Amino acid sequence: MSYNSTHIMQLPRKVIVGNNILKNCGMFITDSISNAKKIAIMTGPRVKDKVSGLIENSLSECNLEFEWIIAQEASFQFADEITTLLKGKGISLIIGLGGGRCIDLGKLIANRLQISFISIPTSASHDGISSPFVSLKGNERPYSIMTETPLEIICDLEVISNAPYRLLASGCGDLIAKTTAVKDWELARDFNNEYFGEYAAKLAFLGSRMIIDISKEITKSEKTDEITRTIVEGLISSGVAAGIAGSSRPCSGSEHLFSHALEYITKNKCGLHGERVGIGTIIMAKLHGLDWREIRLALKRIGCPITCKDISVDKDQMIEAMFLARKIRPERFTILNKIEMSRMRYQEIFSELGILD
Repeated sequence: MSYNSTHIMQLPRKVIVGNNILKNCGMFITDSISNAKKIAIMTGPRVKDKVSGLIENSLSECNLEFEWIIAQEASFQFADEITTLLKGKGISLIIGLGGGRCIDLGKLIANRLQISFISIPTSASHDGISSPFVSLKGNERPYSIMTETPLEIICDLEVISNAPYRLLASGCGDLIAKTTAVKDWELARDFNNEYFGEYAAKLAFLGSRMIIDISKEITKSEKTDEITRTIVEGLISSGVAAGIAGSSRPCSGSEHLFSHALEYITKNKCGLHGERVGIGTIIMAKLHGLDWREIRLALKRIGCPITCKDISVDKDQMIEAMFLARKIRPERFTILNKIEMSRMRYQEIFSELGILD
């Protein structure tokens, strides 16, 4: 196997998790960044309506200037527009406040402006809240690029708990996906001579295993603060695993390529990120020879989609996504590079997995 002589790990400097802590965000920021004066806050309109009062009061109390930027679309084109808009304004910090779109846009723009970035997730729907990677649309297809790890992560469990349960379930799907992502990374080591980080792989897999083991306890009717904290901490650890690995390998494999392919084929009308990768994980677990039934059952218990109808996708789109997935990132070796299957065989597998029910 190949090991680079120089390996750079990117980790957050500080992670703050607690209840009702958003009202203290100004204090947290000034404690970490003494020269923070003017801040740009990337968020969505609904999130702004819900928490702008808390944010504005806290920042004003700490004599921090700020302006709001409403995230319109998760694309490189929009990131280019906002980067140009903010140049010359003396912005010293960008906050990504909200879900994946706002955090990824803020992360990329901060990287381009060479200023600090703080992640404030308002839902536990994905592991991008702590990783150095962003996934935006470019050249008509979504793909990930490396930026910088957030300097600080502020997770208000009260805010996150009040987000729709579907978002929390999506985060569970994203965590369970590490089962097949790590297996794909092992394949790349064995068949493609890629660097493989044992520690990062085990850390990512731990999050997946944890969610599967406690899946009976994760329900919409019995969502507890303890469960929410466990999922949030799992997602943060997953992003940290990517930072340790220096790549998204421990967190993103064939199941994510499948998800990206579905986005492209359906023009993003195919459920949430974690919902798509959850279904992708069932499929890829079967191809890897893993216990796909355990994964399917865990997702079902949590309330995640387990059929193509659940995400408004038909059989032909599912099959097309399997063939397109290996072309999304040709350099990324996964189980899809190791097998060759016909359309008929994929249909048979989907039927066996209950995905066409």
